[in-house]
Amino acid sequence: MFYKRWLAGAATTIMLAAGAPLLAQTDAAPAAQSRPPRIETSVLANQPFMRNPKLSPDGTRIVARLNVAGKDCIGVIKIGENNPRVMALGNDYDLNWYRWAGNGTILISMGKSVPWDGDDAWQTRLVAFDITTGKTRFIGGREEGLVGDDVLWIDPEGQSILLAYQSTIYDYPSVFSIELATNKQKQVVPSRTDIWDWYADDKGVVRAGFGWSGERWTMIYRPNATESFHTVVKAKQGDEDAGFDAFRIYQGSDLGYRIMNNEATGRYALYRFNFATRERGELILDNVSNDIDDFDTTPDGANLLAAWYTDDKPRVHWFDKGMHDVQDAIDKAVGDMQASIVSRSRDDSVLMVHLGSSSNAGQYYLYGQDAGKMMLLARVNEKLRSADLVPTRYVHYKARDGLDVPAYLTLPAGRDPKNLPLVILPHGGPYDVRDDGTFDPEVQFLANRGYAVLQPEFRGSGGYGKAFYEKGEGQWGRAMQDDLDDGMDWLARDGTIDPKRVCLVGSSYGGYAALWGAARNPERYRCAASFAGISDLPRQLKFQIAFKVSKRYRKDWRRTVQGEETFDLKTVSPLFTLDRLRVPVLMMHGTEDQRVPFKQSKLFADALKLSGKPYEFYTLEGEGHGFSTSANMQQWLDRLDVFLAKYNPAD
Repeated sequence: MFYKRWLAGAATTIMLAAGAPLLAQTDAAPAAQSRPPRIETSVLANQPFMRNPKLSPDGTRIVARLNVAGKDCIGVIKIGENNPRVMALGNDYDLNWYRWAGNGTILISMGKSVPWDGDDAWQTRLVAFDITTGKTRFIGGREEGLVGDDVLWIDPEGQSILLAYQSTIYDYPSVFSIELATNKQKQVVPSRTDIWDWYADDKGVVRAGFGWSGERWTMIYRPNATESFHTVVKAKQGDEDAGFDAFRIYQGSDLGYRIMNNEATGRYALYRFNFATRERGELILDNVSNDIDDFDTTPDGANLLAAWYTDDKPRVHWFDKGMHDVQDAIDKAVGDMQASIVSRSRDDSVLMVHLGSSSNAGQYYLYGQDAGKMMLLARVNEKLRSADLVPTRYVHYKARDGLDVPAYLTLPAGRDPKNLPLVILPHGGPYDVRDDGTFDPEVQFLANRGYAVLQPEFRGSGGYGKAFYEKGEGQWGRAMQDDLDDGMDWLARDGTIDPKRVCLVGSSYGGYAALWGAARNPERYRCAASFAGISDLPRQLKFQIAFKVSKRYRKDWRRTVQGEETFDLKTVSPLFTLDRLRVPVLMMHGTEDQRVPFKQSKLFADALKLSGKPYEFYTLEGEGHGFSTSANMQQWLDRLDVFLAKYNPAD
């Protein structure tokens, strides 16, 4: 049984003591240059046994997304026992997130596409999973409203929550206090015109609301539960006051913390902030090269706990000395492995730690502070040998307009790093998303087959500052695509790759970039492969604006994608530039994709068939925007394996 596999690792421990690292340094350059054995796609596609584990507040249980016999589920494991409770995940809903409510209930956000006004709309619902009975029940509204999972606050004991939801599709969200045991509800804040997002302080008092109307962005605020809301911000989207990236408000004070753009550096930094006067206070933390992504405080809000950012890889800055010392001890014990504390009990006596690297799929450990040691819980992929994998390097190159473009470069082992075949692998998103240099099975698959792999952090990617993000606005298929071409040219100039043996591969936006790159510059690329990619930008923009983008960002989202209102997105859409395409195309798409509709690939495949262009198109029945099963991911890798060997062979 799968839980025996989980328990089997418990005998492996790491003692946190001074001295030499106890784990191999996996991201160093390989000592031997022999070619590694061919890794089977079934091994690379093996879904992680455990993903996104979260400790219960008392540290006695773990909830995680589990792979059980190839099926995706949510499992609750009591530490030291072997009788987990499992909730299967069906195909009707996508899993958005899950979190603990006290020690006995898991809150789960689900979403799905529903018919509305002749099209599809995105609907979210909240489910409570009772870990004692194994039963689930819907929480909040079951009416026709679209927004149904906006949890503002959870009672520390797990008795009640604050939930904002729409009663109908025509209403703005109201806020309700809900008893989890009975689903008894009491409205605490009625809906207000144009207010879509509500925020509560650490004691469960709704303190702020955000909305969008016409060209104006609005924030309403109150200092406590007895006073009325009043407008404190009215701004245009793009102004400094328009939108809050991350913030915290605490009871009894107008002061809190907010991540804001540091105008002196162009990076997002952590500040003290007065929410009543909108005054920026003390600069708390500003990373030297990248944005601060998020932060947390102690439960009472009295002190900052940690802040997170990513430069070449994800990192944490601990404000709390005790946690800083624990992190330091773990880092010293594991050498070059990346150690991330991914979950903590409320009193920090039990920690969940993930160890991994670009060339190691990783393991999850439980760390008990009293014992001072970590026990192995689960390996992410038991079948993969780190010795067969290769490290990824963080690099930079110049775009044609002089912009510095970060990227990740992975070279195959056992081959002279000259005149290599190349796969350019752009990330999805595309905005405010980035690669992070952690383990990626698709990268390892491509490198194992003999390809150099370049992952450009093209303009618009997240984490590199406001100016870098803004340079991507209105640049779909334009300067964002130039950045991919310029990365290829950079590697060609120093002789690392053969510019006549290059293919584009990507998923979601990356799939669009692959298809568009092949159509835009067929002389550059030998082939293109897209999973869940976009072929018709006007259609996708309409879909996202109508149903996938928060209402307060819709007008800005159109500008971000399209740029000038007069620009015709059809001119950068593969579907409408088919006459330019001269290279083979591989496509695969899930029929239940809720983010990029299946029709995006189907329409392009039909057009390719009519035009007589070389293409392959494969359908994944019941699959969403990704791979919910190992079999589906293996099918993608198998098809890609054959396709690349045929049209851009490594040997």
